[in-house]
Amino acid sequence: MKISTKSLTFTALLAAIICVLSPIAINIGPIPLSFGTLAIYIASSLIDMKHGVAAVVVFVALGAVGVPVFTNWTGGFGRIAGPTGGYIIGYISMAFIIGLIVNRLNKHIWAYPVAMTVGTAVLYLFGTAWFMIQSGADLASALLACVVPFLIGDALKIVASTLLCFRLRRLVYKLILTDRREKKSVETDSDAHSLTDDVSSSGDIRDCLESDEADGEK
Repeated sequence: MKISTKSLTFTALLAAIICVLSPIAINIGPIPLSFGTLAIYIASSLIDMKHGVAAVVVFVALGAVGVPVFTNWTGGFGRIAGPTGGYIIGYISMAFIIGLIVNRLNKHIWAYPVAMTVGTAVLYLFGTAWFMIQSGADLASALLACVVPFLIGDALKIVASTLLCFRLRRLVYKLILTDRREKKSVETDSDAHSLTDDVSSSGDIRDCLESDEADGEK
């Protein structure tokens, strides 16, 4: 499968947006309030699932090797293995779910907040479960630390991301599709010319054979 230059560029741009926004955080407890979820909402809804997931994987990989793109400008595999690592890994599943739902229902604005809400619930599941394993906290304490403080903030991020992505998605998608259609058109024209040349060559060969036969009869 061929990947266009525009497609790679948009994936890199989405990954850059995540890397820029994710480190920004407000420390309100054991789990900081990060702009990472806002970045994932945008990356997962702005184009399609493949671009969104690819961008998140790039972000996680960069952070894992030490680039300071995680919360509070940190990086390294230790962050993934630590108490908040479930959120980092959960970003990938979150992006997949949001992209999957939005891909199918992107013409309806209500699909965006629904997809983001479901994706966020999965993120909370990963983050809370991993926090409980790492810290030994019970479910109630984990929910108070990992879910409750973020509900209002994530709801506001979902509203903002929905309004932004619903308006921009068609424009961005058209840019990518235009590039693909232009390439397909060029390939089609090339195939047509090749076919014409083949037909012309076949006609020339046939004419030569008929001329040889005529000479033989004479």
